[in-house]
Amino acid sequence: MGKKICWIIIFITLAMNVVMLQFTVHSYLGRESNQVYVYSGVAVISGMSTVITYLIWRKKEYNENA
Repeated sequence: MGKKICWIIIFITLAMNVVMLQFTVHSYLGRESNQVYVYSGVAVISGMSTVITYLIWRKKEYNENA
């Protein structure tokens, strides 16, 4: 996985996280509690994948310059 692919994955997962936050708030205010957990779960998974991808990118970036 190249550095550009890492950045693409980071941006896509961050955008998905923002959309899931919007859906979660909308579901919470609409009193659809069963969907709040689904959207929150997807947001947590996308956040974790963002962090993992960032760590992979950081490892690639600093191993080339060392």
